[in-house]
Amino acid sequence: MPILEKHNMMYTKPKQLKRGDTIGVVSPSWGGPATFPHIYENGLKALQKLGFKIKEFSNTRADADVLWRNPKTRAKDLNAAFADPEVKGIITSIGGNDSVRILPFLDKELMQKNPKFFLGYSDTTTIHLLRSQLGLVTFYGPSVMAGLSQMESLPQEFEKHVREFLFEKFTNYEYHPYSSYCDGYSDWNNKENTGKINTLKKADGWRWLQGKGVTQGELAGGCLEVLEMVKATDFWPPKDFWQGKILILETSETKSSLHVVDHVLRNYGAQGVYGKIAGLLFARARDYSDQEKKKLDEKILSIVAGEFGRSDLPIVSNMDFGHTDPQLVLPLGARADINSDQQTFRLLESPYAIRTL
Repeated sequence: MPILEKHNMMYTKPKQLKRGDTIGVVSPSWGGPATFPHIYENGLKALQKLGFKIKEFSNTRADADVLWRNPKTRAKDLNAAFADPEVKGIITSIGGNDSVRILPFLDKELMQKNPKFFLGYSDTTTIHLLRSQLGLVTFYGPSVMAGLSQMESLPQEFEKHVREFLFEKFTNYEYHPYSSYCDGYSDWNNKENTGKINTLKKADGWRWLQGKGVTQGELAGGCLEVLEMVKATDFWPPKDFWQGKILILETSETKSSLHVVDHVLRNYGAQGVYGKIAGLLFARARDYSDQEKKKLDEKILSIVAGEFGRSDLPIVSNMDFGHTDPQLVLPLGARADINSDQQTFRLLESPYAIRTL
């Protein structure tokens, strides 16, 4: 079944999760659960604390080398999770660097027939991009091992956000910056560091780089480096996909140089993306100093506004998603607005379908 060619469709939403639901945990990228089982199991405890039951699949805890050599096996687990009527939502164990290899083996029709809640970030970007093109709302946010496993060490705002976003009923939702953040976690090789994070730093808020008034669009995007692996493949969106979207971008845990970010951002301009999108949201860059963050902001503006003439495009940087913690959960495909005058960012709709008993 081909990826949909028209992208002005209505997005299909998953049913909202409730306490007592079964969450399927899969490993579509790296075999983190086998490499650091103590980190993984602590993440499962966090899911259970939220009120979920857990269902693992055949290769969720498979050896990392086995998973790397068998992308088709990883895809089989993910297909099984979407097909399983017991599973109401799916969360990835962790990211990685080669989930692009599983895309040919994913059952697109099965995904569309089972529009379940699906959560992950980083290398999960490839799956989110596919799902977005299939017209499915899909959720960019923490994974079991990276984010959820550290929940008790993170500011209470994080658990509050996760609980209200997953379980509360809302027709619109305003996001707010977290008060503090961390760059990464304590060494996972030491079991005593289970659930621990690196030093919390005071957050200095989102940076409103340019824009006036209010703009609206559906969220789309993900990890900048992972998106690079999809470009020029059969899974890269056609140009009209970007029309009216609010593009979210974040850098990975491997600190990206400004030189690399420069080239990637210029590529989006060359594709004509900046001429189509309604806004650009850029995450807080992992391990960047304050001076490097300032230079990153300058780079974004010099390319988007300077080289490609979009001085009117709303751009917000230093936002709380991606590879710093705590993360916000962003529903790709859901409609949102950016109010540059009031400096607010909110969803304009619930990302969930009405759930019937």
